[in-house]
Amino acid sequence: MPANIVLDKLRTRRGLKWGDLAMLLSVVYFYLVALMSVLVNDGASKWLYVVMLVCIWNAFKFLIYRPVSLVTLMRVRLAERRARVAEERAQQHLASA
Repeated sequence: MPANIVLDKLRTRRGLKWGDLAMLLSVVYFYLVALMSVLVNDGASKWLYVVMLVCIWNAFKFLIYRPVSLVTLMRVRLAERRARVAEERAQQHLASA
């Protein structure tokens, strides 16, 4: 759930620029998976496999987020540019009338 909250914050217009740092969170999750794997091999509870699965899932969500954020950021900037051009044309039309 914390990963979903972070991803929701990153999907806002202000959060799109933080895609690189979000992708680095996947490294942390993969490190946790490796650490838990060692713990299970040393005799810890097998229930850690469930936590490992959740960590792997979250790591892939953050890993995939960067390309998705780039595409989304390009779409948002293109829409902003279109709006700005349309506003400039409307102002020019009003000024010439």
